[in-house]
Formats: sequence, structure tokens, C-alpha cells
Amino acid sequence: MSAESTEHALSDEVIDDQDESVNDAAASTKGSAASRLEEEGDVAADYLEELLDIADIDGDIDIEVRNGRTYISIVAEEKSNSLDGLVGEDGEVLEALQELTRLAVLSATENRSRLVLDINGYRHERAGHLQKIAEDAAASVKETGKAVALEPMSAYERKIVHDAVADLGLVSESEGEGAGRHIVVSAD
Repeated sequence: MSAESTEHALSDEVIDDQDESVNDAAASTKGSAASRLEEEGDVAADYLEELLDIADIDGDIDIEVRNGRTYISIVAEEKSNSLDGLVGEDGEVLEALQELTRLAVLSATENRSRLVLDINGYRHERAGHLQKIAEDAAASVKETGKAVALEPMSAYERKIVHDAVADLGLVSESEGEGAGRHIVVSAD
């Protein structure tokens, strides 16, 4: 083997080693993010389980990690209204519990959490309602040409509506601040 071909062979080995290192680092980062989300889910589940025990409420806790976010669901073991109090009127108690759970995760892991808490399928049901709101607003905008302002809603709910409006080919923007933050749907 000539000196030049030995040099090329060594150069190719170094490049292959670098590619493997990059792939290993990417896999490690992906793995650490997944393990961080799993840890987040475990901490949240422990916190919520303790809360349910204190309140003497029966419920099963399911943890799912998808799209870079932890989803926690609490569902009743049997047909029961015991969890309805944890949802509250318009999901207000649910939102508060979600924030408390995020704080528990932050305290335990020192990482901010974007976990989503659902109780008895409230968020799934609400998503269907929000889709209908977006469709009605879009129909009104298409019919009248005038922008439509929607009711104030949480950031999570606004995201669902923004996505639905975009899918319908219209534009939406969030306006206002704090509890009054709402979406305005328009043609442009």
C-alpha cells in the first residue's frame, strides 16, 4: 500500500469515527430527552397519586410521552363523578392542578415542564368543542369578510384553535394579555 493510499484509509477511518461520534451524541441527546420526559411523568404521577390519596378520590393515572411532551391522564376506575370536581367549571381546577403538577416537577427535577394533564377526557372533549368554534369562526369570516374575536382561552386551547384555523386556510392571531388573551380569526 502506498503512503498516499494509507493516508486516505486513515482519513476515512477518522471521518467514520467522527460520524459515529455525532450519531452517538444525537442518540444520547434523544435518549436523555426521552428519559427526562419519563422522569417528569413519574414525578408528576407520584404527586397526583398523593393528591388523590389525600382527597380520597379513586382514579387511574396513565403517562404517555409523545411529540416531546408528557401527557398525564387521570381516569375514573368506574363510572363515577368523583373526578369532575378536579376539572371544575370550564376546566379551571384542571388548569390549576396542571400548574401545581408542573411546579412539583420543577421542584423535583429543576427542569421546567410542559406536561399536559387531562382528567376524565375533559381535554379531548374540549378539543372537539374548540375545533367547532374554529370552524364556526372561519365560516363567519368567509361569509362576512369581517374578523371574528373569540372568547379568552388558555395557551394550550389557543394552540388548538390556531392549528384548526390554519388547516381551514385562514389566519389567526392572539391578542390581549393575561386571562383576557384571545384569538382573532381573519381572512388575512
